[in-house]
Parts: sequence; C-alpha cells; structure tokens
Amino acid sequence: MIRHTVATLAYRAEKVLRDAPEGFADYRLSPGSRTPLEIVSHLGDLVEWAERMAEGEYLWKPEPVSNWTHACDRFFGGLLSLDAALGESTFEKFPAEVIFQGPIADAITHVGQLAMIRGAIGNPVRPESYARAEIAIGRVGREQSVARKEFDGDASRRR
Repeated sequence: MIRHTVATLAYRAEKVLRDAPEGFADYRLSPGSRTPLEIVSHLGDLVEWAERMAEGEYLWKPEPVSNWTHACDRFFGGLLSLDAALGESTFEKFPAEVIFQGPIADAITHVGQLAMIRGAIGNPVRPESYARAEIAIGRVGREQSVARKEFDGDASRRR
C-alpha cells in the first residue's frame, strides 16, 4: 500500500507541476508563505528523508534548491529512489506506517498547496476522477498515464 501511495503522490504531483505557468515558481500567496519553488524543494527533502527511513536511517537533511527545473528533477528522481528503497525495505527500524505519517503525508499536503496556488493565480489544475486514474506501483516519475478521467468544472460546487 505504501508504494501505491507513493505512485499516487507522483501522479498528482506530475499533474500539478506539468505546464506550470510563467511566474508560478516564484509566486507567493502572502509574505509568510512558501513559493512553489520552495515547496517543490521541500518535496525533494521529504522524499529523500522517506528513502533514508526506508533504509533504516532517521536523518532530516534539507537541501534548498533555487532552480525550478532542478527542484522538479530532484523530486521525481527522489520518488524513483524512494520507490526502490520501499521495495527492498524490511521496515525493521521504521514501519511503513511511520514513513507514511511523516514525510509521505506531508508531501501529499504540499502537492495540494501547489494545486491551490495554481488556482489562485488563475491557472487551475483540471478536475479529475482520481479514483479512476491509472496509477501503478513503480510508475513514480514524470511519465504518467495519459489516459485521464478529467472533466470540466468543479463537481463539488454543483447543487
């Protein structure tokens, strides 16, 4: 289940990061909020932390990245390494539940923040029936299924 969760994270992140509009990386919602670049850099930190936990080491080692392309590449490369580490892990030192509740759940939250920021700048992510998405364990890079179950509008606002 944890590897499927990582694949779901990759699917949703790829969607929100794909075709990011100009200026998105440096947009700040408020003076105290992170920019999308800072969030994606943090996503890289989180997946690297999760990988270390899967390998039995609890080490938080943030490494801020100041380039959008590099931050995105680092994040998706980190997902590939994390998925491999999870596939080999015995979860002796850190159970899958602990890896999920820490770095993976945090990463999912931040992907949601990125989606909200895209909406705030007038370039929202297209709604989709994620329960019907073609998500596969091991597919954790930028190359995701092109078969999408997207729709127009926001079904949650319909009455």
